[in-house]
Amino acid sequence: MYQAYWQLTEKPFENTMDPRFYYPSASHQGALLKLRYGLENHAEAVLVAGEPGMGKTLLAGMLCNMLGHRFRPWVEIGFPQMSAEELIAYLADALEPDDSPSDPLPLHRNLRRIRRLLDQAAQEKRHPVVVLEDAHLLTEPEWWEAVRLLLNFRSGIRSGFSFLLAAQPSLLPLLERMPSWRDRIMVQCLLRPFNPMDTSGYVGHRLKTAGATRELFEPKALDALHQLAQGVPRRINRLADLALLVGYAEGQDAITAEQIEAVAEELLTTASE
Repeated sequence: MYQAYWQLTEKPFENTMDPRFYYPSASHQGALLKLRYGLENHAEAVLVAGEPGMGKTLLAGMLCNMLGHRFRPWVEIGFPQMSAEELIAYLADALEPDDSPSDPLPLHRNLRRIRRLLDQAAQEKRHPVVVLEDAHLLTEPEWWEAVRLLLNFRSGIRSGFSFLLAAQPSLLPLLERMPSWRDRIMVQCLLRPFNPMDTSGYVGHRLKTAGATRELFEPKALDALHQLAQGVPRRINRLADLALLVGYAEGQDAITAEQIEAVAEELLTTASE
C-alpha cells in the first residue's frame, strides 16, 4: 500500500525468511558461525536460544541454505508436542517418505527405517539435520530420553545425524538438570536483543534492501523504535511497518519519534482491549 509513496520496491519489514533481509548483528552472526561449525563437524546437537521474535527460525533457514545438499534431508519439526513414539514415526516418514496408505507402523519398524536411512546417507556422504522448533515446550523427560537414544545411531565414529534445537531460554535450566543431554550439545548460543546501533543498522539494511535511496526514519525515531521494541527484531518490524503506513497516510517526508510512540500506544491499547 505504501511502497510507491516511500519509493520502495517491496515491503521492508515483513517477517520473512528471505536471506537478503538478514542483518548480521554481533549476536546473530556469532550464533550463525558457531551453529554452522557444530553442524559441519557432525555434532550430535546444537542449540540456539532466544526470546520470541529474535530470529531463531531465520537462522535455521540461513543454515539450511549455507550447508547445502551434503546436509540433507533437512527435517523441520514445528509442533514438537507429541509422544516419543509419535516423534519417531514422524522422523521415519520425514527421512524416508512413504506415500502408500497403511496402518501406523510399530515402533521397532520405524526405528529400522531410521537406521536404514542413516546408513544410506552415510554411504552418500550426507548428514541429515533435524530442526526442533520450540524445544522449550518439551518438558517430559521420556521425550528427551527417546531423542537421546536416537542419537546413539552412529555412522562410524560420528553421529548419524544432528539435532538443531531452537528454543526460548526457559529450556536452559531444564537441560542443566539432564547431564546426559547437556553433554551432547556441542554448541550453545543465546541470541541477545539489538543495541541502539544494531537497531539503526537493522532498519537501514532492511530499507535499503527494499529499495530505499534515502533515510526514512529520523534519528530520534530510531531511538524511540529501539526503546519501545526493546531491541527485538519482530517488534521492530511491527512498529516500523505501521509507522510507514501512518507516515504515508499523513503525507510525511520521514517518520518521527512522535509517530513511533503513537503507533506503539495504539498497539498497546488494542492488545489490552
